[in-house]
Amino acid sequence: MEPRDLSAHSVYRPGRGIEETARELGLDPDDLVKLSSNENPLGPSPAAVDAVRAAADQMHVYPTTSHTDLTAALAEEWDVSDAQIWLANGGDGALDYLARAMIEPGDRVLVPEPDFTYHAMSARYHHATVDSVPLVAEEEFRQTPDRIAGAVDDHRIVYLTRPHNPTGSTIDLESLRAIADRTGPETLVVVDEAYQRFADVTSAVELLSERDDVAVLRSFSKTYGMAGIRLGYAVVPEAWADAYAAINTPFAASELACRAGLAAIEDDEHLDRTLDLVEWARSYIREHLDAPTLPSGGNFVLAEVGDATSVTERARERGVLIRDCTSFGLEEYARISVGRREQLPDAIETLNDVLATVETTP
Repeated sequence: MEPRDLSAHSVYRPGRGIEETARELGLDPDDLVKLSSNENPLGPSPAAVDAVRAAADQMHVYPTTSHTDLTAALAEEWDVSDAQIWLANGGDGALDYLARAMIEPGDRVLVPEPDFTYHAMSARYHHATVDSVPLVAEEEFRQTPDRIAGAVDDHRIVYLTRPHNPTGSTIDLESLRAIADRTGPETLVVVDEAYQRFADVTSAVELLSERDDVAVLRSFSKTYGMAGIRLGYAVVPEAWADAYAAINTPFAASELACRAGLAAIEDDEHLDRTLDLVEWARSYIREHLDAPTLPSGGNFVLAEVGDATSVTERARERGVLIRDCTSFGLEEYARISVGRREQLPDAIETLNDVLATVETTP
């Protein structure tokens, strides 16, 4: 017996971890600087850590109460009904729920190119056909209304990201509204806002009060430093919010994740420190890196480094991990996540040495 034909499916390849890379290079993990996975360099919210510790002896209990409490807290934060909050096992789980609710086999979806791989992966898992609309360097890889809406045909879902991964470009609310206005009545615009708090843009959740063709994806991984615990959610229109009960897995988020989430959204001190660090680090990278960079609203900067594979490999050998964007179709670009104030200057100096070496190598 064989699985179904998966030949058309792409593979998500995450950045390699510190311990894994250290073993390969024969180095101490403490000697590596990881700027490759857009993680929060400050770590998780301390309040979330305390909440996990406090709830650890309750991990044998299904998360009925905590799931309800977190849903209600998020609904209050966004001024929506509880039913409009679809908790999930990470933002990727929320994407799967939206695909389950919306896609019939044979439906078409539209993704930007380049893009976070899992948008297309989730759609294909649910038997959709994936089309792409190219984003171009001449427009700083922006998702403009003309470019996106001009590519929409009879697509069931249009995926957008704000800020965009891996380029960092953003979309203002009026442009989002214009894109949604130019799609058909049966097209859902899914706005992935995993990085929205790092950008100077109002959340697209605001659009849900006026329309039923936009859903917004949110994550606890970036801002709150909780990537390892896998917690995310979608905010959906009230008109079809009840679909969650028919498509979600039992207990979509764990007891520990829900307790951590409840604590994290109250930890304003950690949030402020994170946002301050991201703003500083983006500016530092763009000012001191010896390579052209793009404006970014995320917790990373995209840099035009030439031979991205050579640059990232040589930087890796010297203990600095950045993301080769060849897998995104951007062979001359590398994505550099923000780092801590005490580590980033040395890391950028190392990258500059590597860039000079690659440039002079025949």
